[in-house]
Amino acid sequence: MARQIDIVSLYPKDMNIYGDSGNVLTVERRLALYGYEPRIHAINQNDPWPDHADIILGGGGQDNGQRKIIEDLFRRADLLRSLAQDGVPMLMICGLYQLFGEYFETVDGSKLEGISIIGAYTVGRDVRMIGNLTESSEQFGRIVGYENHSGQTFLREHVQPLGHVDADGCGNNGEDHTEGAVVNHVIGTYMHGSLLPKNPAISDFLIRAAAERRYGTFAPEQSADMRDELARLDTLAEHARAVAEVRPR
Repeated sequence: MARQIDIVSLYPKDMNIYGDSGNVLTVERRLALYGYEPRIHAINQNDPWPDHADIILGGGGQDNGQRKIIEDLFRRADLLRSLAQDGVPMLMICGLYQLFGEYFETVDGSKLEGISIIGAYTVGRDVRMIGNLTESSEQFGRIVGYENHSGQTFLREHVQPLGHVDADGCGNNGEDHTEGAVVNHVIGTYMHGSLLPKNPAISDFLIRAAAERRYGTFAPEQSADMRDELARLDTLAEHARAVAEVRPR
């Protein structure tokens, strides 16, 4: 009997820049190589929610993209908060990372309320933080990606960052050397790239959490060819990280 894992791609029409859709493709491919049956649900404004949501992936978008989806996001806020509290793994990039926080105050002083899954708030600034980025994470090791944001995010005291950056002027806010956030199984980050092809440890964190929640255990059923293909992808990711780490910002 097939072990299905349902992947929700949240607002791919308006919140999908810098290759964030690659995160969905990566989770889909790795799930199949672990012997699960991935099913993708693209959820845009007013689309019906699927019967199962085992992993939820959201991308980045410009300010106008955030404004387009905010009303629909608030209609789903109670559901998303409930799923987060129940342990559903989620990865939110850039614009949706901001909206999963408490609020986003733009440069012009207007305020977009968030849905408060992540204890953080964002303030728009005139200076953009843009460039290649490497961070160190106690949970995931080296993480590489690409940031491009003018909103600066500040974590509440109880919230764990995804990782730490060495330099000033990058990461969550350019000041405290944090980047991203992890709350239960919810990850928020400014890392585009797309993120997951180069950072398989994060993919596997999401996959494991989804499988354990739905089936009680993470139990790969793989042929030798499937194991070899996963090893090949992991080697490619390691090489890609090595190249990314020496690129100029």
